[in-house]
Amino acid sequence: MNLAVAGRSVYAYTGTRPFNASQPTVMFVHGAANDHGVFALQSRYFAWHGRNVLAVDLPGHGRSRGDALPSVEALADWLRDVMNAVEVAQAAVVGHSLGALVALECAARNPDRVRRLALLGPAVPMAVSDELLGAAARNDHVAYELINGWSFSAAAQLGGSEAPGMWMTGGAMRLLERCRDGVLAVDLDACNRYANGLEAAKAVRCPTLAILAARDVMAPVRNAQALIAALCDVKQVTLAETGHSMMAEQPGAVLDALRPFL
Repeated sequence: MNLAVAGRSVYAYTGTRPFNASQPTVMFVHGAANDHGVFALQSRYFAWHGRNVLAVDLPGHGRSRGDALPSVEALADWLRDVMNAVEVAQAAVVGHSLGALVALECAARNPDRVRRLALLGPAVPMAVSDELLGAAARNDHVAYELINGWSFSAAAQLGGSEAPGMWMTGGAMRLLERCRDGVLAVDLDACNRYANGLEAAKAVRCPTLAILAARDVMAPVRNAQALIAALCDVKQVTLAETGHSMMAEQPGAVLDALRPFL
């Protein structure tokens, strides 16, 4: 599905189903240098079970045009503009990593528009090391290598995908390599500079689900605890033996957590 937002073409995957204004809507927001495809299983499931699905490509990512937006706040306002473009009054919003921060800020700024909020792999603050920021700014391939190595648990780096024949780390590397020069640096800088997480959490009025990964070194479980404590109506699910790329490592478990909540 192609939309026009602020004069730019935006792509949203709908799970191959036509948009039906009479159905509830679920929006999926990916993380840094990723695209809608990271939510392949989850988005298709909800699309075929009575929900509109909009798994968006953020500006400058995937099939969406324009430049990558430089802050979580700007992305949160853009997400609201996507809702306006499809004339959706309310939606459930699911975000991963950078997308979790965007979903959080959007829910805080638009409490009447977000009916349910799911945060996958969140951290507040979401600090990024100077070495990784520098490598991303230079478009150095080592930035992709560091992220890929840190995003999967040790076991997942050896294999064992739930989808037979899928190479999890290889697929993740190809996705990172497909992003445009400079996009990863903008995304990581937005994560690193976002300072409103706890205040945003206090402003959220809808039920929230936090899905954490026990082996996450990009956004460790401990770094989400202050955020969870600041939310007024929250449930926490922690996936054992799983890294930051939880939708690849444990797609079924992520769906099992989302399904009753949404």
